[in-house]
Amino acid sequence: MMFELPKKFPPIFKNFFFLTSVLFVIWMFFVNSTDVVSVLKLKLKLAELENKKAFYEEKIEEVNSDREALLNNEKLLEKFAREKYLMKKPSEEVFIVTEE
Repeated sequence: MMFELPKKFPPIFKNFFFLTSVLFVIWMFFVNSTDVVSVLKLKLKLAELENKKAFYEEKIEEVNSDREALLNNEKLLEKFAREKYLMKKPSEEVFIVTEE
């Protein structure tokens, strides 16, 4: 003897294929490991990572161009070394002025 649904349900809800389809849709959208929420979160994460990638690629290009300029210009290299690494000649004194 099969399980019977009460007679007050419409006939469409008694159909095996309809019930199976509804369960399948619920499974795919909410229970499965690749559900809709997870896919949307992954797409947002991917977009964020692609933006970071573009930012860092731009920074790499900027650093490479600065490096080329420093290696080709002796005065610019000296200025960079003095400002960034506080290098000085033996006969000089260096004063660091900071803003508060």
